[in-house]
Amino acid sequence: MSRSIDVIVIGGGHNGLSAAAWLAKTGRRVLLLEARPNLGGAAATEEVFPGFHFNTGAPDAGLFHPGLAGELGLHKYGLEFIKNDVAAFAPLADGRGLTLWRDAERSAMEIAAFSADDARAFLPFYQRTQRFAAVLGKMAALQPFALRANSLRVLAGWGRLALSLRGLGGRDMMEFLRVLPMSAAHYLNEHFEAEALKGLLAYPSTIGLMQGPRASGTAFMMLYQQMGQANGAYRSSLLPRGGVGRLSAALAAAAQAHGAELRTNTPVASILCEDGRAVGVRLGDGEEIRAKSVLSSADPRRTFLGLVGGPQLTPRFSRRLRSLKLRGSTASVHLALRGLPDFPAAAGDANRLKGAIVISPSLDYAEQAYDDAKHGRSAERPVLEARIPSLLDPGLAPSGQHTLSILVRYTPYKLAQGDWESEGERLGDLAVNTLAEHAPNLKSLVSNRHIITPLDYERIYGLTEGSEMHGQMGLDQLLLMRPTPGFIGYRSPIEGLYVCGAGGHPGGGLTGLPGWLAARQAAREMR
Repeated sequence: MSRSIDVIVIGGGHNGLSAAAWLAKTGRRVLLLEARPNLGGAAATEEVFPGFHFNTGAPDAGLFHPGLAGELGLHKYGLEFIKNDVAAFAPLADGRGLTLWRDAERSAMEIAAFSADDARAFLPFYQRTQRFAAVLGKMAALQPFALRANSLRVLAGWGRLALSLRGLGGRDMMEFLRVLPMSAAHYLNEHFEAEALKGLLAYPSTIGLMQGPRASGTAFMMLYQQMGQANGAYRSSLLPRGGVGRLSAALAAAAQAHGAELRTNTPVASILCEDGRAVGVRLGDGEEIRAKSVLSSADPRRTFLGLVGGPQLTPRFSRRLRSLKLRGSTASVHLALRGLPDFPAAAGDANRLKGAIVISPSLDYAEQAYDDAKHGRSAERPVLEARIPSLLDPGLAPSGQHTLSILVRYTPYKLAQGDWESEGERLGDLAVNTLAEHAPNLKSLVSNRHIITPLDYERIYGLTEGSEMHGQMGLDQLLLMRPTPGFIGYRSPIEGLYVCGAGGHPGGGLTGLPGWLAARQAAREMR
């Protein structure tokens, strides 16, 4: 069977859905193909146990670009965000707790209990990081420039960004350029003395990276994670009512409203190429579908080495793809709870548990966790970010019960000893035991447990090596180097084939930007 269509989008994660919805809105005939039975990919909310709904990948949608949400009118399709005043809560071994609030002045008052100097330094630090994150946000929303063959539109966009950078003022502009290649540890040490505060603020700097907070470039990631709505100098956070999957559902509804066809349980076996051009796809059952353009939201290695195939690629490009640094480093543990855990450090105030609950008491603690992982071991003292989304959105769990999800760092994709088939349950025990040190009644509340290892993220969600970012977001894999040198924006060396997933600029995180920007470029260049 063979039929024609304008655009095929491979993958139904949030970036693939963003691309499909935007292209359909422009009047293109769009077909999206998703291998799994559900849309959303790692931006999904799944009923893992009866009545218990978990965000099995991204914990929230704080980085999703408001311009895309507005252009697609996602509020018309049921997307609603829940207000939350709490950014993060860090229970400590000595029984104290540190809470960061969305209101930075309120956070400063909390910090004063740990260091008066840090409390005074916090508000200027917060204001500066917000200015820097705003510049990064503008950079993220631009098509990346190339060494040559840039259009006037691309150059004009980067020219406006240069004016924004200059608008910071001479001192802040130089500080911005100085900070980007720094380590988060170095940057935080320049401003604060309390280890509890530095450990908490450093956590977002390593999300999706197999690096510790002392690695160069982690200050960039700390700012990148604040590109969305301000959240007390912690990473941007917004929870859609009904879970993160509601965002994917709204994108899917928008795409269908504009005429896109979305097919699940439809794996793509290969991308069809003729004379160096992508002309369609072959499905797992042998069906061929032709299209003017193909957009892939799969990671670059899977897209080109798996779906296109080596014979269609130059040796140089193949080598670059094989050397692409993926390095997944995160697992998750999802718990169905009979009741609400008691964290004594919260002093009976359950409101403090509505944001991220972070176990990262110092820079040394986080760096030691990374040291374990770089040798192929799961961290014996893991860094954790736990959330109880049912506190904000009771509909995610049966009445009086709760969902608790734990992101576990660092968990290497490849273990030096054993494998994830045998080590998964031990990882679940470790995560629960570590969190239970701060919530003694936790283990007695657990009625069910679901573990997702880095290997599971590869097998089930299609994240090669468990990499949620589709490639490390180090300074050597950003902008015109992302995913590899040789791309012009999102256009690959295969004519008519575009990368629209997190492997493209600006990278990972639930932003929707790679899908949106790739769709816009493909639309301009489509025959």
